[in-house]
Amino acid sequence: MLLPNLILSYVRNPAESSAFYSRLLGRQPSASFPTYVAFEFDSGLSLGLWSMSAENFHTAGSGNRTELAFMVENDAAVERIYGVWRQEGVTIEQELMTAVFGRTFVALDPDGHRLRVCTPDD
Repeated sequence: MLLPNLILSYVRNPAESSAFYSRLLGRQPSASFPTYVAFEFDSGLSLGLWSMSAENFHTAGSGNRTELAFMVENDAAVERIYGVWRQEGVTIEQELMTAVFGRTFVALDPDGHRLRVCTPDD
């Protein structure tokens, strides 16, 4: 069975995105090159930030149609992270709210990629 182990986000400025995610995630990248930066997580999943100006970059589309979701243990954790991110000046696209699955909000990275923080479904 194939298990996904890498999420790629295409970015305008890998250095800016790297600094943003380092601050948000509280960790440094595991790999850093002029056109690619990667963060490894304890779960085995990695987040790759690939420059849209890289020589071998190619896309047939535009826009940000996915979310990177961070599921946290409870509503208090969602609210705490929301407060920290707002204080750090992270752009909030969807304000803190209660959805059918629990407390959630959506922020944006420097390239407009959606970052959702929420509790797991019950």
